[in-house]
Amino acid sequence: MQRRPLHTDRLKSAGYDARERRLEIEFSNGDVRLYKAVPDEVARRFFASPNPAAYWEDRIAEEYVVERAAGGRDADARAKLDDLFGRKD
Repeated sequence: MQRRPLHTDRLKSAGYDARERRLEIEFSNGDVRLYKAVPDEVARRFFASPNPAAYWEDRIAEEYVVERAAGGRDADARAKLDDLFGRKD
């Protein structure tokens, strides 16, 4: 999924997969979240919103199932800790 930049303090970029109905949002702090079962119309309004961060908070954040995407800030932090202390499985 290709993301496009968002010009807000809170959100860095976002992308939408219409076939999978998934909205992927990258936050300014490096977190990446995938929202599932997001209708096309909701995604369209999110991208067209003059304030995507406010639209996300009001219409998406607590309305759809979310998961953290692999490779976000948490994965990078975990890799650094594993390098420092050794990996524990």
